[in-house]
Amino acid sequence: SGLYQGVSGLFGEDNVRALQKFFSRLTERFVNGVDILMDTFWRIWTDLLDVLGIDASNLTHYFSPAAIANNPTRALLLIGAILLAYWFLSLFLGFFFYLLHMLFGRFFWIARVALFTLSCVYILQKYEGDPEHAVLPLCFVVAVYFMTGPVGFYWRRNSNSSLEEKMDHLDSQIRLLNIRLSRVIESLDRGSDQ
Repeated sequence: SGLYQGVSGLFGEDNVRALQKFFSRLTERFVNGVDILMDTFWRIWTDLLDVLGIDASNLTHYFSPAAIANNPTRALLLIGAILLAYWFLSLFLGFFFYLLHMLFGRFFWIARVALFTLSCVYILQKYEGDPEHAVLPLCFVVAVYFMTGPVGFYWRRNSNSSLEEKMDHLDSQIRLLNIRLSRVIESLDRGSDQ
């Protein structure tokens, strides 16, 4: 409240309220847009599961031990669907972050921080009244944030060129070993001739 009073004293209370109203509408529209995007992805995913023969409306039924014991093919279909989901997610995230890395180059960290911030804003706005349900999505966002960080694939400098450099270095080492080996063999042949 002290910060609010200080800012409102500096810029005027009406301006601060207008700015607060603007940001609240902006976050509501952002959350609504992300909800529409996620709903579209979910519909595509459920259609794909329907093609595989899995009823997406009642997925908990497939996780029950009784359903798996009665029909082992359901377990295989479920495992296949989980692996397919993981594959699609990894492809999507890999392509998305590769595209961001290509667009922003050295300033990829700015895009990472912006996406992390927007994701946290979305989750906190979505689960505003129920913070217990926000923990798992926040953990997922933090995990993705750290996976795309310095330990991730996207921060390595020109992995293709470094691989080529390593191959050239290995090739030169093999040539040097061959030269040394031929000299050792020649000296052994000279020693056996004497």
